[in-house]
Amino acid sequence: MAAADFWNHQERAREVVAELKSLKAILKPLDEVAKAADDLATLVEMAAEDDDLAAEVPDELARLERTVEDLETKALLNGPLDANPALLTINARDGGTDANDWAEMLLRMYLNWAKEQGYDTELLDRQDNEEAGINSATIAIRGPMAYGYLKGESGIHRLVRISPFNAEGKRQTSFAAVDVAPEMSDQTDIEIRPEDIEEQVFRSSGPGGQHVNKTSSAVRLIHHPTGIAVACQSERSQHKNRATAMKMLRARLARIEEEKREAEQAAKYNQMPKVGFGSQIRSYFLHPDQRVKDSRTGYAETQFHNVLDGHIQGFLDAYLRYRADAS
Repeated sequence: MAAADFWNHQERAREVVAELKSLKAILKPLDEVAKAADDLATLVEMAAEDDDLAAEVPDELARLERTVEDLETKALLNGPLDANPALLTINARDGGTDANDWAEMLLRMYLNWAKEQGYDTELLDRQDNEEAGINSATIAIRGPMAYGYLKGESGIHRLVRISPFNAEGKRQTSFAAVDVAPEMSDQTDIEIRPEDIEEQVFRSSGPGGQHVNKTSSAVRLIHHPTGIAVACQSERSQHKNRATAMKMLRARLARIEEEKREAEQAAKYNQMPKVGFGSQIRSYFLHPDQRVKDSRTGYAETQFHNVLDGHIQGFLDAYLRYRADAS
């Protein structure tokens, strides 16, 4: 990074900076644990002669154990793509307007989580629903181990609540699908044949000023061999949107390859059934009681609004441990 020409190739430079952040995210806590362990040893020695210091030992030990446990969880982020940024797509499914509203609630939840982690986010595509909420949205989340933490979020998320869109106040169940893929650099060796791609251009439906809405700057790419469709409308330039859409397509294809590897690995150990884009993974209840429960790990929390405010790290860590135990 100290090289004079480091920033001449900005995309590669950003990748190196991201790699440095990922390394620091592990090395800094390791250094802190080593220092804390030395400090604790000193405290124990002094506590033998001082009752007040002895009373501090249990709290210090508990704090050190929590830090070590957090590091052990981070050590589970050892997949070949876990260090990559993440592309997270949300689609409203069954449930009418409630499902569109639910999809937007999930979008806010993941954006809040990313902010809490100090990650950078970018809205790549958003299709608003005419009545409320969104039909779909795609965001990039960039930070240390973003994909490793979020890849277990792929699947169907179910909401049960008294519908604010039902005049009779009936209970409504609605669904949204989340798909997470690793963001890949342009240098990644993933073959995409031009003849396999259909390109469509359309006018941006989201905010962005008159220029965006009056010109067909948004781009949708359809990959016929897999049926994958991606869209980007975040930029005013059609060229930039096309480049970003290609990145999104490359990410989805990389995810497919990773799922194949995971399936092969799971078959060796006769592991759990496939968890992915079409599987229900978590239920969020506002009625009759407030709770959120993951159907795979059994992890649950009773503070519904706290979870929707982005405090989902408990679910992410539980899934990492669940995968490790299953293997």
